[in-house]
Amino acid sequence: MKKVLFAAFAFIWLSAPLSAADGVINVASEFGVEETANRLEAILTKKGMTVFNRIKHSDGAAKVGIELRKTELIIFGNPKVGSPLMACQQSVAIDLPQKALIWEDGDAKVWISYNDPRYLEQRHSIVGCQETLQKVEKALAGMTRAAATR
Repeated sequence: MKKVLFAAFAFIWLSAPLSAADGVINVASEFGVEETANRLEAILTKKGMTVFNRIKHSDGAAKVGIELRKTELIIFGNPKVGSPLMACQQSVAIDLPQKALIWEDGDAKVWISYNDPRYLEQRHSIVGCQETLQKVEKALAGMTRAAATR
């Protein structure tokens, strides 16, 4: 009986983090949620990205009586990058424009999370856009790292 319980616990413990993070890149931030989001928005704008919206999920939750740790979503993109991906595989449009989630975990640690471009490549069976995907990977990594660190 103990072996069965241990095996079940081990399976759940080992598989949960993998499924929860599937296709998501998490970058630890040295700043609070609002400052991280402000920094990221400024960087995105400076890099020529269009910031379509900034949603403060925690404020929305508070309006309906639900307490949520600070959580903001920034929706952004650039048709010079997104359009070539859609030309390779139009279904990727459901995941574009790109999103960055800035959130605080239960230990008051702040994170920037975004969809891994390689996950989108697999999810949508994108073929023939390696150069664009590499450009997106590099840009997202650089911008989120710059927003998250001093």
